[in-house]
Amino acid sequence: MNHKLTILLRSLLGIIFVAGPLAAMFHVGEPTLPPRAAAFAGALANTGYMMPLLWSTEMVAGLMLLGGLLVPIALLLLAPVVVNIALFHALLAPAGAGPAALVIGLEIFLAWQYRRAFEPLFVLRAGFGQHHGPASVKKQAA
Repeated sequence: MNHKLTILLRSLLGIIFVAGPLAAMFHVGEPTLPPRAAAFAGALANTGYMMPLLWSTEMVAGLMLLGGLLVPIALLLLAPVVVNIALFHALLAPAGAGPAALVIGLEIFLAWQYRRAFEPLFVLRAGFGQHHGPASVKKQAA
């Protein structure tokens, strides 16, 4: 795949995860949510820590994507956020499914582009203290 396209889409996802939390923190363009979706979002906000944790994680990972720094780690940080976005819009707020689908698609595309970095995570039986890069994964298969 074209390297420039990967950089462009990585940057787009980074912008989304920097701008989205900033907009939410400053109450810019808040959508009207269905009752159950609003109750869920309100419950997260009422904890006093969940939204700041979520927003800071999104912004740090978004800045990592924008800077091209530790991109696989940024994608791992965002993976549970993206799963929640998918389920939130599938089950509670389907009107926002379009932007959610974009985020899901970008995350999947980028995870595929950086798939070599994730190979060690899929070693079935890892020994303690062993390096599990692509070469050691091939040795284990033999």
